[in-house]
Amino acid sequence: MEMTIEEEEEEEERKIDDDDGYSIELNECPVTTVFIVMERLNSKLYLQNCYIIQENERLRKKAQLLNQENQALLSELKQKLSKANSKASAANTIPDLNLSSSASTTSAANSTDP
Repeated sequence: MEMTIEEEEEEEERKIDDDDGYSIELNECPVTTVFIVMERLNSKLYLQNCYIIQENERLRKKAQLLNQENQALLSELKQKLSKANSKASAANTIPDLNLSSSASTTSAANSTDP
């Protein structure tokens, strides 16, 4: 049995499309339709929440690694400053943070008295 144009239009009016392209047929009971729409939205939000939780965990781990690296670099810098300060107090010169012999000679050559 073929549908008339009016019947097709009525059937099309009873359908709504959501953002994901799903077509939901409106039932006689609007509560059922709202329930279906809300369930689909709830599922979509749940999946987005799961993705956000995963991303947060990944970023938290990355932040922990960066913090560890930062602490190691800070410790290394403090050690270099400590060594440079002990050498500077002994030689009464400007501390060299590079602590290499070539850098020390370069900095000494660059510091000329006027």
